[in-house]
Amino acid sequence: MGKTNLSRRQFVKGLAGTTAGIATFGSSMGMSAISYSRIIGANERINVGVIGCGGMANAHMEALLKMKQLDNVEITAVCDVYTKRLDNAKELTKAQAFKNYQEILENKDIDYVLIATPEHWHYQMTLDAIDAGKHIYVEKPMTHTIEQAKHITEKIAKTKLKLQVGVQGMSDDSYETAHKMIQEGVLGKVVMAHIDYSRNYPDDFWAYEIDTDAKPGVNLDLEAWLGPAPKRPWDTRRYFQWRRYWDYSGGIATDLFIHRVTRIIKSVGLHFPDYVVATGGKWNFVNSVAEIPDTFNIMLDYPEKITVLLVSSMANDTPVRHVIRGHKATLEFTKEGFTITPQEKTNQATISGTGENIEGTELFTHNKTGAEDITLHHRNLLDAIRENKPLKCDQILGFYGVVACMMGVQSLRHRKYLKWDAQNETVIEN
Repeated sequence: MGKTNLSRRQFVKGLAGTTAGIATFGSSMGMSAISYSRIIGANERINVGVIGCGGMANAHMEALLKMKQLDNVEITAVCDVYTKRLDNAKELTKAQAFKNYQEILENKDIDYVLIATPEHWHYQMTLDAIDAGKHIYVEKPMTHTIEQAKHITEKIAKTKLKLQVGVQGMSDDSYETAHKMIQEGVLGKVVMAHIDYSRNYPDDFWAYEIDTDAKPGVNLDLEAWLGPAPKRPWDTRRYFQWRRYWDYSGGIATDLFIHRVTRIIKSVGLHFPDYVVATGGKWNFVNSVAEIPDTFNIMLDYPEKITVLLVSSMANDTPVRHVIRGHKATLEFTKEGFTITPQEKTNQATISGTGENIEGTELFTHNKTGAEDITLHHRNLLDAIRENKPLKCDQILGFYGVVACMMGVQSLRHRKYLKWDAQNETVIEN
């Protein structure tokens, strides 16, 4: 496999053939379009354009509609390649409807765009939004590949634009607070963290309902949807269940683990891993058409001499404790926030090896403010645009998450133990 890299030329070449000049839009606009970005006053209305109107986008649109009065924000444009979804979004928001996202980016009255498309489109749409001078909320993961994430991070750093990655859990203050306490040495030397994200599907996993109304060439632009992905014949499962296919998704890693590993990265203060290895496969749903595994585990060794373990099964949802282990104490994330238990009390509190704590043994309990919440995450972006407040999940944190997750995907798919080349910011075989 050797080095995993994707040149800009190769990526743009892969976009060739999309409809309505989508592939060339970013380059045709050029960086000069950033001048179109307007300065927004503290009390001025912010206009949002929504790109992609599927299931996740509907949750975003409903949240933004509820925020309209209090936060002075309004959805003024929506876009989708499937007419049925577009019509539904138009009816919900009363906004202008477009089939081509370029038209949203060309609208100078739109201040930021929500990109809620499949993962394979995040990169090009984000690039084009930057060139158009738009602030950005892009659903997780920030990009579909490591090289793309690196390019986005470098490009947006040259602007004054704000980019929020849709890891909504970062709007829970637990991870910022945990980071402060870890930096203060409360846990001692951190040596390990482990966290899971599991579910239990009865028949097949991520086999979302298929809408038989969708007809390419009639009410759906398949070429535009495929975009930079390999050109394949129409398959309803690939369109409605895209998370199960490598062309459009990193599967468990980029849909679930991205939420978990970002929390650990933020809490401990990690950046890029040193070594990564992944295991798993279709252990339960062996007859599923899904290309991605139903069981997936990633182990990441960071240069700070910390191992992070990510665990997931789509056939068993028994939870694993979400903990950060230090030499002096253990931090455990809970629904209410987190607790810190010193090692001497942990030893006294262990009951029959289950790790269950006796009441009163915690050193510290943090009751969270904020939550894993779309509304809070959008509000944070609004505050960043208006008042330059720090983002909860900016492009840098987004980059760290993409590297961790996509190194796991590459390790699994190639059955290789991988190393991060820090000097060149690329992946190599160990």
